[in-house]
Amino acid sequence: MKILIPLNIPDKGIDLLKSEGLEVTKWTKDLPMTKEELYEAAAKHDALLSTSNYKLDAEFLNSNKHLKIISQYAAGYDNIDVEEAKKLGIPIANAPNSMTDATADIAFALVLAVSRKMFHMHKTIAKGEWRHFKPQANLGIELKNKTVGVFGLGRIGLEFARRCKGAYGMDVLYCNRSVNLEAEEQLQAKKVDFSELLEQSDVISVHCALTPETKFKFDAGAFKKMKPTSIFVNTARGQVHNEKDLIAALENSEIWGAGLDVTDPEPMRADNPLLSMEQVAVTPHIGSATVEARNQMSVFAARNILALYRGEPIPYPVF
Repeated sequence: MKILIPLNIPDKGIDLLKSEGLEVTKWTKDLPMTKEELYEAAAKHDALLSTSNYKLDAEFLNSNKHLKIISQYAAGYDNIDVEEAKKLGIPIANAPNSMTDATADIAFALVLAVSRKMFHMHKTIAKGEWRHFKPQANLGIELKNKTVGVFGLGRIGLEFARRCKGAYGMDVLYCNRSVNLEAEEQLQAKKVDFSELLEQSDVISVHCALTPETKFKFDAGAFKKMKPTSIFVNTARGQVHNEKDLIAALENSEIWGAGLDVTDPEPMRADNPLLSMEQVAVTPHIGSATVEARNQMSVFAARNILALYRGEPIPYPVF
């Protein structure tokens, strides 16, 4: 069985595949494959261990009906046309829970960075503007006993809420399709509707999948309902918020600040107005960027392929 890995992922998962005699081709260049390179390479392989860099749409899938499985090196899979894959009988799998702590950490770090204007303060020092003590300048906001609202209380959202509750005693609200009994019992979390989440939260953190229902969920209307002292954080997918509306909300002081690990588009342009705002912190989609998480992602993605190869149930199927 020949496996194509079109990005330079850690060797942990690759070693697992090779240990059972599978033939692995790994792309080791810094830039991702071009569309043409991906199509040409995929045609020569039986399975694809892919990443969100690649758009695996209906065109790609129909050109590669021979693939026995596509295993995603991530938890999210909005780059894959899952419905088309179902029609063609190509199993799709992912690597859930492999980056839960890492992503919860980056969301929590963004809250802290925004609340104390850390990114902006770093820039002022780099520009030689740290001169003397100013009692009324560079003031942030405290988080103790405030209310955090979690939009999408799955594994990552729950771990993020634990950090907020444990560190600052924050009250936890959440907006979710289903009740999260674990959060309610352990964190005294309260399930609310979307409007209540917007109106009552001092911090809102996005942890949902990108779906037709969540696309641009945080738009001008949503930001207008938020507190003018609130912080918006998104570490899920950039298109869950409307970036133009977010910029306007910050410029008009409808919300206090924003922390983003995901943007629309990615990569963000260097002249984006968000990058010059004091109360904004942006990181380049590094939620899973720890040694531990990236190693685990490669192992989880490899396990899906190994299971299919052995004729066993796929451990982390999307369908």
